[in-house]
Amino acid sequence: MPHTAIRDILSNPPAWDGKKVTLCGWTRTVRDSKTFGFVELHDGSCFKPMQIVLEAGALPNFDEAVKISVGAAVTVTGTLIATPGAKQAAEIKAEAFAVVGPSAPDYPFQKKKHTMEYMRTIAHLRPRGNTFQAAFRMRSEAAFAIHEFFRGRGFIYVHTPIITSSDGEGAGEMFRVTTAGAGKPPSEDYFGKWTGLTVTGQLNAEALAQAFSRVYTFGPTFRAEKSFTPRHAAEFWMIEPEFYFADLNDNMDLCEDMMKHIIRHLFANCPDELEFFDRFVEPGLIAKLENVATSEFERVTYTEGFKLLEKSGHPFEFPVTWGSSVQLEHEKYLADTVFGKPVFLTDYPKDLKAFYMRLSDDERTVACTDLLVPGLGEIVGASQREERLDVLIRRMEELGMDTASYAWYLDLRRWGTAPHAGYGLGFERFLMYATGIANIRDVIPFPRTTGNAEF
Repeated sequence: MPHTAIRDILSNPPAWDGKKVTLCGWTRTVRDSKTFGFVELHDGSCFKPMQIVLEAGALPNFDEAVKISVGAAVTVTGTLIATPGAKQAAEIKAEAFAVVGPSAPDYPFQKKKHTMEYMRTIAHLRPRGNTFQAAFRMRSEAAFAIHEFFRGRGFIYVHTPIITSSDGEGAGEMFRVTTAGAGKPPSEDYFGKWTGLTVTGQLNAEALAQAFSRVYTFGPTFRAEKSFTPRHAAEFWMIEPEFYFADLNDNMDLCEDMMKHIIRHLFANCPDELEFFDRFVEPGLIAKLENVATSEFERVTYTEGFKLLEKSGHPFEFPVTWGSSVQLEHEKYLADTVFGKPVFLTDYPKDLKAFYMRLSDDERTVACTDLLVPGLGEIVGASQREERLDVLIRRMEELGMDTASYAWYLDLRRWGTAPHAGYGLGFERFLMYATGIANIRDVIPFPRTTGNAEF
């Protein structure tokens, strides 16, 4: 049915003033008096709704219209009136109002406000609420910005396997993919070997990058650790660029540019959503994001960073000693207190990092970095990859890895090896940071977490 999107009207209300339009959408609120009614109509095209004015003398079915339930699907035709001095930029004076799909009285989104925990139990309905309208719209825009950024830098978008026989980096437990059933050996399974859901597309992306020079993946990844923290999910999306003839500095340059590009895109395309989150979810959110978008990211080695932590005199819960893992409290202290802006922490001890990271000349550290941002800590993990065949084999043997199962990966170092680098950005982790939403379950439409695979 022909109709106008609310987005088109609100982009320039004066241009529509006095024009007759037809809208289709769902009722958010309904208020009525003896001769007037007001309906807040939302059509999904933008964050803000449109106010519909129902007047007894102008609307033939006025008595029925003001009794409409919240959540009903309706069509309305009327004259648009620009209201620049009012709370809303425009409103529609209804001349025709029809119910396309009624809503039952037990529709959850009446006047009562619900907790985020309750909203997770109705994931099929929660996108209709303001918080999730804003979150999922920003998710869409951020995804677009990522593709826009890499396309503009000459990267090829590639799809790497979801089913794999490699755990990528020993990063965590994997979900097994099987048709054989419990107790059957992998040799009798569908693929004739053990397979699982991927935890990363990196290794496959390295192979594709050796053909195209610059590639990136953006797809779902999976980890099977049982976790109930607000930062972890069993299914999540990862952005993973890989590019050749590049070192760690090139990698950090690309990462910094990408982060700024996404945030600037959100500022330009999601101002209403960001204003909502800044007001109701995380006061100061916009200033925090502006700091990331405008700062020159700091670069400091792990060794230098730990010296700063040691000298701080801060009573950290976890000891600050060279060779120990960087904890969240350390990350946040460096980003928030020491520098007050994003920080690339580089050159970690090799024992803390994966086999594929390039061994430094000191043979104690590797060419890697974690990007730490104020208010969160680590958001991106990156490294220059080990391109030297003999060094890579030696590192794998030191870690007790079966080099035969990585024969194809080692081939990349035999035929056309060159310096190359890449990183991984957890998409949901970024969205939590960009929206101020504290739980990963609330920035993905249908979360998959320990004990939860509904909808």
